[in-house]
Amino acid sequence: MEISFSRRCLSTAKRIVVKVGSTTLTCSTGKMDLDLIDKLARKLTNAEHQGKEVILVTSGAVGVGRDKLGMCKKPKSIPEKQAAAAVGQGLLLHMYEKMFSEYGQTVAQILLTKGDIARRRSYINARNTLHTLLTMGIIPIINENDTVAWEEIRFGDNDTLAAMVAGLVDADLLIILSDIDGLYTGNPKTCPDAQLIPLIREITPEIEALAGGAGSQLGSGGMQTKIQAARIAGNSGIPTVITQGKDLTLFDDILEGREVGTLFLPKEYKLHHRKRWIAYGAEIRGVLLVDQGAREAICTGGKSLLPIGVVGVEGHFEPGDIVSIQTADHQELARGIVDYDGENVRKIMGHQSQDIEGILGFKDYDYIVHRNNMVLKG
Repeated sequence: MEISFSRRCLSTAKRIVVKVGSTTLTCSTGKMDLDLIDKLARKLTNAEHQGKEVILVTSGAVGVGRDKLGMCKKPKSIPEKQAAAAVGQGLLLHMYEKMFSEYGQTVAQILLTKGDIARRRSYINARNTLHTLLTMGIIPIINENDTVAWEEIRFGDNDTLAAMVAGLVDADLLIILSDIDGLYTGNPKTCPDAQLIPLIREITPEIEALAGGAGSQLGSGGMQTKIQAARIAGNSGIPTVITQGKDLTLFDDILEGREVGTLFLPKEYKLHHRKRWIAYGAEIRGVLLVDQGAREAICTGGKSLLPIGVVGVEGHFEPGDIVSIQTADHQELARGIVDYDGENVRKIMGHQSQDIEGILGFKDYDYIVHRNNMVLKG
């Protein structure tokens, strides 16, 4: 649904999450761009002085560590990436602390993994910590804990992390500073006629098709991860701007409501925190395959998932785990909290709810996933 929204609304954003990528933070040689980091510290500190609350999500630990260790090429193995990250995280934070302190700004480092977000208790703890830091006027600097989280390194860029953090703290704006001006109609490096798209009202399959592949030699995220980040933020009611990161005057332009980069509009009805966690934070423990009738009941009728509509079960899960609800050809429809374990779902799938007790010897619920514990995808 299209909503009334203009660039001028961005000038009123109070809580802002800024994500900066590896290629923005480093020179072509792979060394830290000290001038850029200094300007970034000054811009974010000045925003804080203007009454904004700022969170910085940064990449670059692996790249900085790689340079310190004298690695000529981007590390390929997981242990090499973890080693580079272990060296680079300290160096990167030290440089941030040095630059921010020049302007009297205190910063705090927070390292997160997908596991931290997947666990509901740690998700809430992280939210409380970030809110406290912001209340104290401290700028949190967040990175994925690449030294221990091999899956996060394989995933690569921090775009999705930034979007999840934005939802975690109820941000008013997500800004992704990249090595490209925004989303184009084609690849601007190979297509001279490619045009910048200033506004995206809805992320459609056609918009997703415009995204390129992997990132640069230094960064591993491409436009695909940025569009996914914009989708996550949009579902939390947060607009996203993707723009060039080397020219930090654009940061001021965004906050003054000027047309910069590509603006992705948020959805009108944002997900509440619990459903954001179900949709994007929690770990998926299993898959429920459903028939056409269940698909229509879930997607258009807002109904709970009943046993009669389930045609297949994948994985091992317990009551209270998060499962992905998919069509028979594995198109994801929704995610939700399941009320029966995988073994029992296999026994009752395809049956009427009234038959559950006769099959299992007990019946806790008439449904497998209740609509209040379900979030539609897309």
